[in-house]
Amino acid sequence: MKLFNLFSQELAIDLGTANTLIIMNDKIVVDEPSIVAINRRTGETIAVGNRAMQMHEKTHDNIKTIRPLKDGVIADFTAAESMIEGLINMIGARKRFFSHLKMVICIPSGITEVEKRAVFESADKVDSKETYLIHEPMAAALGIGLDVEEPIGNMVIDIGGGTTEIAVIALSGIVCDQSIRTAGDEFTMDIVNYMKRQHNILIGERTAEQIKIHVGSALPELENPPADFSVNGRDLMTGIPKQITISYGEVAHALDKSIVKIEEAILKALETTPPELASDIYRTGLYLTGGGALLRGLDKRISQKTKLNVHVAEDPLRAVVRGTGLALKNTDKYSFLIDRKSV
Repeated sequence: MKLFNLFSQELAIDLGTANTLIIMNDKIVVDEPSIVAINRRTGETIAVGNRAMQMHEKTHDNIKTIRPLKDGVIADFTAAESMIEGLINMIGARKRFFSHLKMVICIPSGITEVEKRAVFESADKVDSKETYLIHEPMAAALGIGLDVEEPIGNMVIDIGGGTTEIAVIALSGIVCDQSIRTAGDEFTMDIVNYMKRQHNILIGERTAEQIKIHVGSALPELENPPADFSVNGRDLMTGIPKQITISYGEVAHALDKSIVKIEEAILKALETTPPELASDIYRTGLYLTGGGALLRGLDKRISQKTKLNVHVAEDPLRAVVRGTGLALKNTDKYSFLIDRKSV
């Protein structure tokens, strides 16, 4: 039995559009960008995660970087398989040494049956013997400590890289939900387009991401505003590299349309909520998780729109993977987990 345990392993995976996190033995052992670098000539994987991200938008003709997930689902199966394998290998024990690999993988709530099968197939390619899927809002609810089995309504808003998942959860199930493909990646592209339109400067995704982190805001006026941020890019008029300074107010203006879409989806989910659960939500408020929850002033803006209390999770970036880890430990207990038989 000890020998079996030595060669068996259980992994909880938050397979995100922007970042992939893996929990093993209750610890986060991998927290890397969801990207892979491939040699165009040989098809060989050169790097995954942070190392591949350093190469992104800086490659020559022989190397290409691929983000295998788009809008929360696998868009490139071969690259996804290489990425998952590379990330599992980072743990220290290569997957071929595992006699029994068990995984719980997080998926968006709006995923199709075909997309679910694609996730199962990717898990098979890395020799997973037991694979379960869990919807992101349910994992986020578990991760922030909500009792999902109780007959009490809770609304969870998970703003990830590719999708925003909004779900009302009660009695171990999702009562009503909205899944929209407006999230962190859309915010990044909004910033790229704003810089091009407003400042005649071309910037890459990585620079836009840095702008979002340093001066990202959902409100044009903040109580504790961040300092202005210097941005380097290419002048579209002259073609020469130049530097400009951008304020949080400008970023708030750039992101406004995308945030409006998220607000509309929240209101739509609230409209379809049964009255008894709506009564619970009025008391408990809304819970924000995911990387988008870190956007300055977003909780305040959603609160102003809905007239409800909005709580930001303590560690919003890791809430989903922690919930996935809890589900992994209780696969027999939680009825909401999806296995191959139910697909």
